[in-house]
Amino acid sequence: MSRRMKFFIFLLVINFIVVVIYVIWNHLRGKEKNLSTWMKAIVMLLCPVVGPTFLCAAFLLYKLFMSQAMDLSDVVFSKERVKTFIPPDEERGRNMVSIEEALEVTDKKSLRTFMMNVIRGDYRKYLSSISLALNNEDTETAHYAASILQDVLGEFRENVQEKYQLSQMEDEQQVQHCIELIEYMNPILEQKILTNLEQNSMIERMDEVLEKAWSLEPEKISSVVYEKLCARLMEIPDYEKCGKWAQRSIEQYPGVLSSYTCQLKLFFSNGDKENFFRVMNELKASDITIDKETLELIRIFM
Repeated sequence: MSRRMKFFIFLLVINFIVVVIYVIWNHLRGKEKNLSTWMKAIVMLLCPVVGPTFLCAAFLLYKLFMSQAMDLSDVVFSKERVKTFIPPDEERGRNMVSIEEALEVTDKKSLRTFMMNVIRGDYRKYLSSISLALNNEDTETAHYAASILQDVLGEFRENVQEKYQLSQMEDEQQVQHCIELIEYMNPILEQKILTNLEQNSMIERMDEVLEKAWSLEPEKISSVVYEKLCARLMEIPDYEKCGKWAQRSIEQYPGVLSSYTCQLKLFFSNGDKENFFRVMNELKASDITIDKETLELIRIFM
């Protein structure tokens, strides 16, 4: 037997031993699937020198470059920076119309069906639009609208009275009860479905309970609560009280946009140009980002 043949047989034996060791080692480790292990073993058996060399080189490259821990120091996992974009439901959107448009429908059956669907859904955000149906020529549609408003407003008045009584109790939760009352009243009052007399009375109650909270613990009042009350007071309009709360808001939250927009809207409503431009210049000099609504307000006033 020639020397070359002996060397070739020696390589085959060594290669077979390497394959056996590799299969046993992988089996004991249990970190790799059996199919992957046997496929690599077959490659090493069919290619005695090239196969093991290639697999060893691939393994070394993986360990050197791919298995290192990643540097995540520059990655920010802040929830405030995440925006989730939910695609619109186009099929549902094609089958929906605004309540105002639906009231123009002459087909009484379709209009009644639409009103029944509104009743089954979350209709509290659309009370101002539903109130338009009270004067509809179809008596049944008007009845549906009246039933909705009667139920909602009855529950609203009852809950306001209960929450108001809680806000008058002098305990550790008094300030929180005052703030909760304002946040409960605002979604209904901003739709302007009450009579003028009752609307004004409710807004005055909001002013009363927030004054109580401010006298006790003003630091618990958020800028959003200030903004809501200022908006309702401007609708009455009660510019004096609105100015009081707008001033308190900017003193407590000088770095929040709503503190400036409350004053801008107030001075815009009562035509006070001097103070409007004063606040506008203060806002421009600050680091606060101005939104489109505020820019449009400034453009209209100028």
